[in-house]
Amino acid sequence: MLRIHFTAPDLQNIRIARRPDPLWELVCAACRLETGQGPLEFGAWRRDVRERAARDLEARRALLMVRTLVPPFGYIPDFLTPSVSEGGLPARLEQVRATPRRRLQHELGVLAGARPLPPWTTALGRPGDRSMAALVKALEVTFRALLEPRWRQVRRAVDDEVDLRSRVLLDGGVRALLASLRPLVQWNPPVLEVDFPVPQDLHLQGRGLLLIPSYFCWGRPTALADPALGPVLVYPVTTRPFDQAAVNGDGLERLLGRTRTFVLTEVARGRTPTTSEVAEAVGIALPSASYQLAVLRDGGLVASRREGQFVRHSVTPMGHRLLDTAPGGRLGTGSTATP
Repeated sequence: MLRIHFTAPDLQNIRIARRPDPLWELVCAACRLETGQGPLEFGAWRRDVRERAARDLEARRALLMVRTLVPPFGYIPDFLTPSVSEGGLPARLEQVRATPRRRLQHELGVLAGARPLPPWTTALGRPGDRSMAALVKALEVTFRALLEPRWRQVRRAVDDEVDLRSRVLLDGGVRALLASLRPLVQWNPPVLEVDFPVPQDLHLQGRGLLLIPSYFCWGRPTALADPALGPVLVYPVTTRPFDQAAVNGDGLERLLGRTRTFVLTEVARGRTPTTSEVAEAVGIALPSASYQLAVLRDGGLVASRREGQFVRHSVTPMGHRLLDTAPGGRLGTGSTATP
């Protein structure tokens, strides 16, 4: 768990990034490419990226270089995600290029403690060496391969997320904003408790916190490893533009029925939602949601488990395959779907 400790000035300095951060999205996308998480959301995107890389030698080499520094789980060097307020990808790449050698050595040393690194990483930042230029070029090429084809959807999803959180903030203030991030975080004043793979404490000490909604972040938020850097919390957007693709296909609706299709899609989109959460999201009564989930469970499309007084649901591989190959078009393409 990550425990973010707030002071009164920190609560006055909570900000939401208005645009997707190119390098945070790049790092998260590189992880999604490897983990296989989110088959409904990212399955078609992964296939497209791999097909493109198979045809493009430059993209394949760039991906290999980036994946050397971006493992699917565990520590990722902070210098890959610099804090730049303006300028888009070019400004961020220039900040990566300007990373001091001492910092590079420290962060790569931490990474090397978890996985072996190739010799070129030891030369990063050394005067006269071309490894940093090659890495910056690899980040640029990888951005084109992984993100450019989906960037319009990324922008749309982040825009919608910013609109949602802004309305919450206007209606209920900072407390409502932090509370609205559940179940990813829990606000226990003055500490924000974040679902995180390792125990860590972050004392803001008046610096405030920048919330960065991310399209490719998945499952739980992420943050910088070094607490001395500008505090950020990167968290998954609430919805993605192609989430509703499943309910737009007539074939799947004819097979399952409209309500059941909505229920299955909502379970696939959520993070093991409870029965009541599914009912609320779909807009049906709790007994109806229980019945529809039971039918889907009996058909092998949904799995359920009891967790205390709640029953949580997840989509089975068969259910994901059905959603991913629904008649009327492959899911996940997102070209015309709306959030």
